[in-house]
Amino acid sequence: MIENTIATWHKLVETRDAAGLDNILDENVVFHSPVVHTPQAGKPITTLYLTAALHVLNNETFKYLREVVSGNNAVLEFLTVIDGISINGVDMITWNEDGRIIDFKVMLRPLKAVNLVHKMMGEMLQKIK
Repeated sequence: MIENTIATWHKLVETRDAAGLDNILDENVVFHSPVVHTPQAGKPITTLYLTAALHVLNNETFKYLREVVSGNNAVLEFLTVIDGISINGVDMITWNEDGRIIDFKVMLRPLKAVNLVHKMMGEMLQKIK
């Protein structure tokens, strides 16, 4: 199940298949945004944030640099470039025994990238709501 969850996540990212999130997210998933100070609980809000991220971050420069998987946890480091700014980030993913993601945390650097992503995610969330 471990490989399936991460393999499914990679396929969603590669194909930008936001509809596929429904099959991989647990109903009670918690999303930790790099720009929102409180965790966002539940499948609907997590789907909204991850859909926006697929549009904002996942451009032709997006790539995962490395991943570390241990038990039901994975840390995936990524790099993307938006408006000439290199954005380095980490997706920290935890899933349950059914292979559904129960916790998803995104961390970004540098500050210039965080500010840009904050602005762009806000704009994207308004479009897709």
